[in-house]
Amino acid sequence: MIHYNSLDGGEKRRPNVKDAGLSRLSAWQTRQCFTGMVLVALALVTLWGCVPAASQLTDAQAAAARAAKPAQDTYLLGPEDALEISVWKEPDLTKQLVVRPDGKLTYPLIGEVQASGHTVKQLQEEISKRLAKYVTDAHVTVILLKAQNYKIYVTGKVNKPGEFVVGKPVNVMQAISMAGGLTPFASPGSITVLRTVGNREEVFPFSYKDVAQGLMVEENRTLMPGDVVVVP
Repeated sequence: MIHYNSLDGGEKRRPNVKDAGLSRLSAWQTRQCFTGMVLVALALVTLWGCVPAASQLTDAQAAAARAAKPAQDTYLLGPEDALEISVWKEPDLTKQLVVRPDGKLTYPLIGEVQASGHTVKQLQEEISKRLAKYVTDAHVTVILLKAQNYKIYVTGKVNKPGEFVVGKPVNVMQAISMAGGLTPFASPGSITVLRTVGNREEVFPFSYKDVAQGLMVEENRTLMPGDVVVVP
């Protein structure tokens, strides 16, 4: 049944069908728009849940950077390590140097300094002590820019044999992991570690199977710079 609206003059008229249709269309469009906005919001929430927060990424990157750097309090310097040495308020004494094969470096005013076998802190103290004759109240800073001395080698039946600059001590198991692990043709019970000490070469046995099972853990020794892990 169609209802008529009452006008001020008492006359009756039919409702405007066109206006009613537009009203229904406007309501439908509003519902569609609202539904679309809800779907977009849900999609954004889902995407946000899949992306780590920026702070989490920053923390992870910082942790990775710390892991990649050697512990400067314990790391012993050696040939090819790159250092930056500076003295507060003395720009002419800021130098970037590489430890020579003989383990020494040459620094202004004091000449040759033994670096190999010392920690960064020990080297800093030595330079400060020797500079005291030439610079009053010298504040010396030594920074390890690049650890090139701590190299190990993994050769034989591993997936990625080669030279590895590790920057901090690693054991045999870790070295094999860095080399991509053993190939299916490796002999895990016959691995050896070769180490040169002075003019002689030492050989240490390593049984991958035993160490992996928690046995003979003493064979999983910490490698020294220059050690070679041989996987037959």
